[in-house]
Amino acid sequence: MVKLNEVYFSDIYITPGKTAYIPDSRTENGLEVLEAEDFETFYTLLQNTWDGQNPSYSVLYEKTFYRVERSETIYGIQYCARKMPQKIPPFGSLGFSHELTQYLLSLSNASGLILWSGPTGAGKTTAISSLLKEFLTLEGGFAYTIEDPSEMPLDGVYKSVEGGLGLCKQTLPPKGNWGEGLKSALRSKPRYIMVGEIRTPDTASEVLRAATSGHLVLSTIHANNITDAINSVVKYASSTAMSEELAYDLFSRGMLGVLHQTLTGIEKKYPVVSYLFANPDTSKGDQVRGIIKGGKLNLGTSIETQMTRLSRGKNIFPEI
Repeated sequence: MVKLNEVYFSDIYITPGKTAYIPDSRTENGLEVLEAEDFETFYTLLQNTWDGQNPSYSVLYEKTFYRVERSETIYGIQYCARKMPQKIPPFGSLGFSHELTQYLLSLSNASGLILWSGPTGAGKTTAISSLLKEFLTLEGGFAYTIEDPSEMPLDGVYKSVEGGLGLCKQTLPPKGNWGEGLKSALRSKPRYIMVGEIRTPDTASEVLRAATSGHLVLSTIHANNITDAINSVVKYASSTAMSEELAYDLFSRGMLGVLHQTLTGIEKKYPVVSYLFANPDTSKGDQVRGIIKGGKLNLGTSIETQMTRLSRGKNIFPEI
């Protein structure tokens, strides 16, 4: 019988009856039962690591991190654990087009928000973590992440191609308060801020403020498409003291890019990505920023035009 970490899988689902299921690698959504000789040890770790409050947490098992979601079902406790990479994959290996990869890397000196959207398990966190690592390797500087739980091994020192150093510190939101975590990040004077997920009103409002204050901010959100992603951030933010009008204005001024990602394939997953960027030179006119500021998000033509131009090797913004 094999050990857990010797089996290739992304997610493992453990029922209250302690049966473990993983994707079967033969069909798009099918599962199969997993039997591993060290399963009981892993299961005990899942039980003992829970703090009694937060259903989302991470565990380190045999040098591999797992992101865990603990759920109470009508029959008992169920766990879903996602196996995280021991190393962050290079951004160029994630399956994005060469043109999109090069454009995103060109934003390492820019300021604003890169928002990665999509369904659960689409690779959003992997994408922004890998992109942040590339920025630190290119430019150096201080990066501050706020995650709950932390998923990718970003913490540490990086030597940049410019000769300087990069430093990344991974943090948890203090007492679960994402807004306070972002305020603490801003006081730490980082060049880069990574917010694991926008899922509370305070997080959304503070992300918009950070994106308009000279930082490069990376984050994710669950959404069906680019328009939904923008609207979700605005709706979150405007449920605080911030007005919807101000939220759209801040998003329009702070946006660098919004991407939406899904995965396709059975044995190997490939990303399917749509994207929309704003001109990183905010001193120049930009139709995308104007549309978003107005709050009527008729963005289909802009998305199609940008994706066509970039796929043909042309600049998204002809004046750049």
